[in-house]
Amino acid sequence: MAVQQPIADGDVSAQSDPRFLLVTVFAALAILAFYLSAVYNYFEGDYGAPFASIGGIAGGVVSIDIAKIFNFIALVLLLFPIAIIFRTKAWFGFEGKQSYAGNVFNDSGLRNFFFEMLVMAFLGFVFWFFVGNTVRNLAAANISSGFGFLDRAAGFGINFSPFIQYSETSTYLTVYMVGLQNTLIVAVLGIILATLLGFIVGVARLSTNFVISQVAYAFVEVMRNIPLLLWIFIWYFSVLRLLPSKQDPLDLGPLGLLNVAGYYAPRPVFGDGAGWIGIAFIVGIIATIFVARWAKARQMATGEQFPVFWTALGLIIGLPILALLASGIPLTFEMPTASRFGPRGGARVIPEFLGLLVALVTYTAAYIAEIVRAGILAVNKGQTEAANALGLRSGPTLRLVVIPQAMRVIIPPMTNQYLNLTKNSSLAVAIAYPELVSVFAGTALNQTGQAVEILLMTMLTYLTISLLTAWFMNWFNARMALVER
Repeated sequence: MAVQQPIADGDVSAQSDPRFLLVTVFAALAILAFYLSAVYNYFEGDYGAPFASIGGIAGGVVSIDIAKIFNFIALVLLLFPIAIIFRTKAWFGFEGKQSYAGNVFNDSGLRNFFFEMLVMAFLGFVFWFFVGNTVRNLAAANISSGFGFLDRAAGFGINFSPFIQYSETSTYLTVYMVGLQNTLIVAVLGIILATLLGFIVGVARLSTNFVISQVAYAFVEVMRNIPLLLWIFIWYFSVLRLLPSKQDPLDLGPLGLLNVAGYYAPRPVFGDGAGWIGIAFIVGIIATIFVARWAKARQMATGEQFPVFWTALGLIIGLPILALLASGIPLTFEMPTASRFGPRGGARVIPEFLGLLVALVTYTAAYIAEIVRAGILAVNKGQTEAANALGLRSGPTLRLVVIPQAMRVIIPPMTNQYLNLTKNSSLAVAIAYPELVSVFAGTALNQTGQAVEILLMTMLTYLTISLLTAWFMNWFNARMALVER
C-alpha cells in the first residue's frame, strides 16, 4: 500500500483540490443529519426547537441558572457540531496536506473521513431515537425530564459533610456536591494510605527476614482472596460495632475519643492572624518544589545529593510553626469530652467513614504490594550488586538505585488500582456512608424519580474523576521515565 506524501510546491493547490469541498460537504451533512434526527425523534418536528434549546444555555449563563446551563440536551446539540468542526479542521491540517493523485474515489484520507461522518450521523440517529423514546416513556409515567429538580429542596439530612454546609432545606445540587465531596475525601485519603502501606508490604515481601516476609505474604494472600464488600462488612459490623458505648468511650489522650458512634478528634479553632499559618504552609510547599528541582539538577550535574526530605520537612512544618509563634499562637484545639449522652465537642468522624477507609486501604494495598514487588524484581540484579560494590548499604541502594528504576514498571498498573479504589468507594452504599452513589444516585433518585438525569450525572462524574486520575498518572509516569544521558 503506497504511503501518501505531503503536498510539495507546484502540486495541486487547496483551491483546485476537490477533496476540501467534499470534506466540508460531508461534515455539513453529518451535522444536518444529527439535527434532523433530533427534530424528528425528540422535538416532534419543531425545526426551531434545537436552536432555542442551545440559546437557553446563553440565557442560563446570563441569569446564573444552573438548570439551563447544564441542560444535557442543549449541551449535546452544541458539542456535536463543535466536535465535527474540530475533526474537519484536523483533516485539513493533516490528511489534506497529503499528496492528491487526482482521483477522489481512490483517496484513502477522503474515504476514511466519509465513513467517519457516516458513523457519526448513524450514532446521532441512534442517540436521539433512544432519548426520544425515553422522554416519551417518562412523560407517560408523569415524570418530567430535565435538570430543574437540582434547584428543589432535598428534604432529608446527611450526617457527614466536613466542608460543605448542608441542611434539610438544601437543594439537590448541594446533595450532589456533598456526595462528590465525601467520595473525593475517601478516594484521596485511600490512595495516599494504600500507596504507603502497599510500598511497605511490597518491600517486606522481599525481606530476608523470614517472619517479616511471611507476614507480608499472608497479608497479601488474605486480602486478595476476600470479597471487598465482605471485608467492608467485617470492619463495620464486626470491628467498629464492638467499640465501647457512647457513654464510656475509649480515651486516646491528646488524640481524642473513640466509641461506637465514631472517632471524636480535637477540632482546631482559628483566631485572628491564623491565616498566616496557611500562607506559610503554601509557601513551604512552593519552596519545597523549587528545592527539589534544584537538588535534582544539582545531582544530575555533580552527582552530589541534597537532603531534600529533611529540607521539605523543615519548610512544610517549620514555616507554619514559625508563623504560629510569630502571630501569637492564634490556633487552639477544642477537645472532646465524655458525657452521659455521648462525647461533646471536637470533630466527629462517623464509623461508616472509618470502616470504608480502612477496608479500601488494606484491600487495595495488597494489590499495590504485588505491583511494587514485581517492579523491584524487574530491576536487573546487577544494579544492586554494582551499588553494593560502591559501598552503598541496603537502604540507600533500594531508595536511590532500585526504586527509581522500578517506578517505570510500577506506575502504569498502579493507575488501575487508583481507579479501582475510587470506583469501589461506591460500595459504601451498603453501610450507609453518604457518598455520591448513596445520597445522590440513591436517596435523591428515589425521591425525584429523575433516574436518567441523576444516573447520567453520576456516571459522568466518575468518568471525569477517572480521566483526571489517569491523566495525572500518565504525566507522573512521563516525569519518572528514565532518560539516557
